[in-house]
This record gives sequence, structure tokens and C-alpha cells, in this order.
Amino acid sequence: MDDHPIVVEGIVTVLEKTGTFSVVSTGSGVNDILGTAQSHGPDVIVVDLTMQGDVIGAVARVREAFPATRIVIFTASGSAELAAKALSAGASAFVLKGSPQGDLIQAITCAMAGETYITPSFAARIIAELEAKARQQRARQAMHLSIREDQIVQLLLLGKKNSEIARALALSEKTVKGYMSTLMQKLHARNRVEVVIAAQNLNGASEAGAAVSSRGS
Repeated sequence: MDDHPIVVEGIVTVLEKTGTFSVVSTGSGVNDILGTAQSHGPDVIVVDLTMQGDVIGAVARVREAFPATRIVIFTASGSAELAAKALSAGASAFVLKGSPQGDLIQAITCAMAGETYITPSFAARIIAELEAKARQQRARQAMHLSIREDQIVQLLLLGKKNSEIARALALSEKTVKGYMSTLMQKLHARNRVEVVIAAQNLNGASEAGAAVSSRGS
């Protein structure tokens, strides 16, 4: 699934030359992802992450409705955050365009075997992103932040004032101030600045260097 026909043609050619894989369908949009899963029940769907629409949502829906169909992301996007979201949504593999043809073939093979594959040069960044998200989630759970409190934390990190937070969440400023007081207690902060610093520490993700391994589970 890719919105660039020349890329689709290239993928089909590479896969059919192996003599191992049979391409049963192609598509160019997010709706084609779920449609292909419904109509053909393929072992694997190769998906470009940067197509217009909610690609990650489509990946999650396919994995929920058709668990036997694996998703391999094949994209030019070098965003570790998006890659982590795609893998968390259920994608089995993440391959960067520009990688050797063998990487895509290996990714599909691994996905069919129920394994995970990540482009070797990108693996450490994605793993670091996934680990950071897991740490953040554990920290939030330990502090028992409510959904609304977490929303306010995210807006604080964007530098929003109480009035802006109120408008964004359709709350009164008085209500936002009440949440701020609660956050100060939970984050052991004495003022708004310390709340923001604590939120930054809670939301921080460590940087990672180059990877040497190609598979993770």
C-alpha cells in the first residue's frame, strides 16, 4: 500500500522475483489497507506510513479484526516516534525506503514467522523510543494521573497558559487552576514552573545512537 505507483510497481517486482511471495492485491490509500485484509486475507500487507489519513489507526484495526494478517511498514519516514506508534499499534516490521532489497524480504519473512524486524540502522532509535514511552507510562501510572491531568500536562509542555488550556479542553479557568493544584501535589511541585519541569522529566525521552542488531521482540 503506497500512494506512489512507481513504488508499488517496484515492490511487486522485487517480491515476485523471489518466487516465494505472491502479490494478491495493491492499493494507494488508507481504506485499501482494511479492504485488502477483508477481501483477500493476506499473510502480510506492506504499508507506507506517510500516506494521507490515519495509517496507524488502520494498522490497529487490521490487527484487531484480522490477527493472522501481519503488517510491514515500508516508508521513507525516519521518525522514531511514528515508528514506535506503528509497532505499538501492531505492525510486525519497520523498513526504511532506501534499504537493501533484502531488508524488505527479510522483514516480510520475519513477520510471517511471527517475529519483529526493524531496519538495522534505525533499530536502536526505535527501541529507545519504545522504552521511553514505557517508562513514561509507568511513571504516570505510579502517580495515578487522570486522563484530564495528563492532557493538562501535555499542554503545559507546549507552553500553554491556564486560559489557553481552558479553551483547548473546554473548561473554566477555575477548573484548570484546580487541576494545577492537584498536579502540584502529585508532582511534588511548589509552583507552576516546577510543575512544568516535573512534566518535562516525566515526558523526557533519551537520545539513542546507531543500531547494530536487526531484530527485536
